[in-house]
Amino acid sequence: MNLTTKCLIAFFCVLCTTMPVQSQNKVIDSLETVLKNHKEKDTTRVNLLNTLANSYCSIDINKSLLFIKESEEILTSINYTKGKATVLYLRGLVLESQSSYEESAKHYKNALTLFKNIDFKKGISDCLNGLGGISDSQSNHNEAISYFNKVIEINKTIGNLKEVAVGFNNIGIVYTSQGNFNEAIIYFKKALKNYTDADDIQGVAIVINNIGIISHRQGNYPLSLEYFQKGLAVYEKSNDALKACKSLMNIGVVYVELQNYDKAIEFNKRAIKIAIKNDSKKDIATLTSNLGIVYHKKKEYQTSFDYLKKALELSKQINFNMQIGLCLNNLGDVYLSVENYSKALHSFNQAKTNNLEKKHQLSLTHSYLGIAKVYTHYKMYDKALANAIKSKELSINLHLLDYKRDIEQLLSTIYKNTGRYQKALTSHEQFKKLNDSLFNKKSIQKITAIEYEYKYKQERDSAKIKELKLNKTIQLTETDLAESEQNLLFGIIIFLIIALVMGAFIFFLKLRNEKAKTQNIAIEQKLLRLQMTPHFIFNSLSVLQGMIFNKEEKNSILYLSKFSKLLRTILENSRHKTVFLSEELSAIDDYMAIQNLDEIPPYVYTLKVASEINTATLKIPPMLIQPFIENAIEHAFLHKKENKEIIVALTFKNKKLMCTIADNGIGIDMEKQKSKKDKNSLATTITSERLKILSKDFKIEGTIDVKNRELLGKQGTLVTLVIPYKIDSL
Repeated sequence: MNLTTKCLIAFFCVLCTTMPVQSQNKVIDSLETVLKNHKEKDTTRVNLLNTLANSYCSIDINKSLLFIKESEEILTSINYTKGKATVLYLRGLVLESQSSYEESAKHYKNALTLFKNIDFKKGISDCLNGLGGISDSQSNHNEAISYFNKVIEINKTIGNLKEVAVGFNNIGIVYTSQGNFNEAIIYFKKALKNYTDADDIQGVAIVINNIGIISHRQGNYPLSLEYFQKGLAVYEKSNDALKACKSLMNIGVVYVELQNYDKAIEFNKRAIKIAIKNDSKKDIATLTSNLGIVYHKKKEYQTSFDYLKKALELSKQINFNMQIGLCLNNLGDVYLSVENYSKALHSFNQAKTNNLEKKHQLSLTHSYLGIAKVYTHYKMYDKALANAIKSKELSINLHLLDYKRDIEQLLSTIYKNTGRYQKALTSHEQFKKLNDSLFNKKSIQKITAIEYEYKYKQERDSAKIKELKLNKTIQLTETDLAESEQNLLFGIIIFLIIALVMGAFIFFLKLRNEKAKTQNIAIEQKLLRLQMTPHFIFNSLSVLQGMIFNKEEKNSILYLSKFSKLLRTILENSRHKTVFLSEELSAIDDYMAIQNLDEIPPYVYTLKVASEINTATLKIPPMLIQPFIENAIEHAFLHKKENKEIIVALTFKNKKLMCTIADNGIGIDMEKQKSKKDKNSLATTITSERLKILSKDFKIEGTIDVKNRELLGKQGTLVTLVIPYKIDSL
């Protein structure tokens, strides 16, 4: 074989571990082509087989095993230490994915010894990563962190940013499993920086997915769903089945929290097919447990029992300690629902023992709360209170809003039944505060606006009183002028004129200052009223009423869920000066989803976001885009019944964030003729006023342009916004 072919093979072996996600499949295809042409059983073929086995490990386990087996056969007849070490490592990797932790650890340690003998640092790092992962799965958290810190040290010395990022990310995962979210976020941010510096798209997706898990556990479900969907898109594009499986699993969990149980079942079942195909026992156990939780929420208790018991049995077989605690907690919840309190208490106590031993704080919060609920049913209030307080302390440390709310509700019941009515009232008020926090914030905003408006009116009235007093003084002075000498008359007039001018000037400055302060509030209020028009609210409620009358239970629940979510999002966003672009786009998606629920045929709505825009870090002023979408819906399609298209596109060029809203309706000129009051111009006028102020605040010019698409040879209206923005790191 000539030197050119050997160089080509070596080049492909390096590419398979360093190429971006979009090129991975092409590299694998090229490697397989080279393997077919290289028949000689030598070190080159072993390298090819090992590289392909590693590539297929997260895509197709069975195919990976075929490459490993052939590599092992060749290595029996040649002396190649690096090849033997790599095969041992790959065997360990496959066994770990199948949850055979003891066997996997043996292979990693044997490979580590061989890699150390030849001082191959990349191999040493891979084995330490594997051993750290096994330690974390078996709840040996300190040991896992020690392994990952060694990975970071090794790769810093050789300047491998990607593997440094892997170490930071893995430490973040360990802290997440312990419920130590603050430390986890610190390490995930370090990992994200190194992956970004290394231009590793898939690595960035992994970290984003992990941050999504923390967002979910802290109750920010829309944000966590966005993170998981971004990760899923990357993994599906690269055919990384096992990582796609985890993203599907996480999306399913979010849909449980959003009470969309059919969607949750759909995503969990998609994920479990991948897990079974790849014999990933750990994922199978987790997904089976998740399905048990969903069926419990649906009140299908027997089905829930079946899934949870199956998940518990599998978790015990593979020594998956964290999932054991979760399964026991969830079984306790189901027993509570069917009023089998003795079995519920037994399950929660078993979970507590497991979670204390393995230091799973999140799951331990659940165990204490479950035990407190059982003792409350038994009217053993002292024991119930002790466990509820322990759960409350953990929920506060971990910032778990849902748990804090449920605990306060339970504490209110306990205090009431033990005659401590003041404490019962305090806990109930705390429960209501946590449950209605969003609306409380909105109330505070309204009160602040009213107080500010009152102060402004007070200042204005005070200025008017001063002006009246000054006018009265002038009138009295004019009466006395006839009896005064000419010089005194001129002196008084000059003095009064100066005083009047100065008073007017001071009043003008105060008034201008007050107007400037209130201008932002006035524009925001106008924009909020423009966005949430009474027509839209009343129309939405009428549609919902019709669904209820027609007994369309599922549709009415879906419609109410989307409408309430949109309303909450708009109310929340309207109080902030800036929001993440992802949140603004999510609100627009929800708005269009509501519009399309009752529209036949639905609007063809398309959202295009340029690849260079990171919606999770870019912040923009809220409520700039939606009014123009509503304009299109209300005015652009007056006589158009089909193929009603609305396209929203965001681009980022020359440090300018541009948003275009295009429709294929009657065009802006015709819209003005049809609408006497010209409602379209209202959105344009208010937005223009707002952009002038925002341009000064952001020091970035914001503009708006509305034109007829006929100028571009197309039908409809085109709105172009240049939006001021800020960049906020994750």
